[in-house]
This record gives sequence, C-alpha cells and structure tokens, in this order.
Amino acid sequence: MTRPEPLRDAIARHAPRDGTFDCAIAGAKLIRCSAPTMPMPVIYEPTVCFVAQGRKRASVGESVLHYDPAHYLLASVGLPVMGSVVEASAAHPYLCLQLDLDPAVLAELALKFPRAADDAVASGLTLGRTTPALLDAATRLVSLLDTPDDIEALGPLATREILYRLLTGPSGGVIRAMTQADSRQGQIARAILWIRANFTQVCRIDEVARVAGMSRSAFHEHFKAVTAMSPLEFRTQLRMQESRRLMVADGLDAASAGYQVGYDSPSQFSRDYSRLFGAPPAQDARRLRTMGD
Repeated sequence: MTRPEPLRDAIARHAPRDGTFDCAIAGAKLIRCSAPTMPMPVIYEPTVCFVAQGRKRASVGESVLHYDPAHYLLASVGLPVMGSVVEASAAHPYLCLQLDLDPAVLAELALKFPRAADDAVASGLTLGRTTPALLDAATRLVSLLDTPDDIEALGPLATREILYRLLTGPSGGVIRAMTQADSRQGQIARAILWIRANFTQVCRIDEVARVAGMSRSAFHEHFKAVTAMSPLEFRTQLRMQESRRLMVADGLDAASAGYQVGYDSPSQFSRDYSRLFGAPPAQDARRLRTMGD
C-alpha cells in the first residue's frame, strides 16, 4: 500500500513554516501547523483536503468529522465550519493539501464517465477513505513543485486524475450531484449561494425555497440534510463569522459589527455570538487580537 510519507515530505518542503500557502499549482494550497489549535470559523468552499500528517476536526451544525492521512475531507458546497487541528507538534506538524473542486473539469468528467443517477441528498461535508491511487496522484501533484517547469504540462493532468478518482469512487454520487443543476444537491447549492450573498438581510424562507425551486417543507428537509443546519442557523453562522472579522481585522466595536451584519438588537447579537464562540463579542475580539500580536 502507498504510504503518506512522500506526500508529507513534499508538503513539508514547500510549506516550511506554519500557515496556509498558495502555490504555483492552480487551485491548490499547502497547510502546515505545528501545534493543536482552538476551533476557528472558516468557510469551506467546494474542496478536498488530503492530510499527510496529523489530524483535524471539522464541525458543521451538529455534525463532527475527524480527518487524517487515512481519510480525506470533501466539501461539496460552501459551508461555514468550525475547524481545529487536534494532532500536531513541532516535530510532527499537521500537513495538508487542499485542492479546489473545479466545476468545469468535474462536469466534463461526469459527462464522459456517466453513472446511474442517485437523487439521495448527502451531507455537504463528508469523509472518504484515501486510497493508494488517490494518495499517489496527490503526491505527484505536490511533487511537481520540485520541478516548476513541469507544472504547466503535468499539473492539470494530476489534478484531473484526482478529480476522476473522486468522481468514480465512493464519494462519486456527491460530486456528480454538484455538476447537475437540477439535482437536490444542486438546488440546495443555489440556495446557499443566495443566502451567502444576502446574509445581512431578512431571510424569508419562502423566498429562499423559490431560489432552490422547492416547496418550503422539502427545502427545509434537504437544506438540513446538506448543511446540518436550518437556513436561519446557517445565516447566523455567516453573520457571526463576518462580525468576528470586522472586529478583529477592521477594529469595529461590537455594536457596529452587529449592525453591519444585520442585527438591530445589540443584546441579541451578543447572545448569538456568545453561544457560538463561547465569549461575548468584545472579549473574544480582544483575545484574538492579542493572539495575533
């Protein structure tokens, strides 16, 4: 069986310190972390994550997933996730390849290699087993950073192989649904994009259900199946993440940040924020700014 060490070593060479690094390979990022981290909110765009060393925890709604060298994480829609590295040290840092799921390539592959339709609605955040073939393709992709002149010619081929193996493997149904606008997954993906574009506004469920092309009851059911949250909980997560960014990065006070993301009541904003992040807005923002100093 293929071992993760070659992928680990390749990532370590090109992510020499802690952080998230863009690289010359389109759609790819390398991640390194030398200590466990506190849960932090992040938007997971449609992507796949291959861990070469360490372990990470991702939670969305009431769903909690752990991924490691034996399991990849697949996000098929843009979800607000609480993520934390749970296994890492200076000697054995967390190392990960994150690769965007290119919709054009996936659509082309889905047409070329069709499978029987499956309208079952899967979670937008799932785990899959990292097969030797997937690991080998991921290793070859990252190793191209050692020979930059080869990236233009061989990078798209290695990326395409990874997407092909995901599409034709156990996670194929989830990915295939991403390419079909009329699938339940595709309908919910449209609603998610609408909510993300309008999260500071009043969220009228009937309006979002129309965007998805579903009845109100069907929309509620399928939205929760994909996101592990209700539409209103999803919007609240987006509001909290943006308000946190406004306070930490832009220096806004709690009342102003709450108003910017759509809250008329400072007390309601504080309650929702404390419930998600475990501390009142101003206190949490001070702590995060201190950590960044």
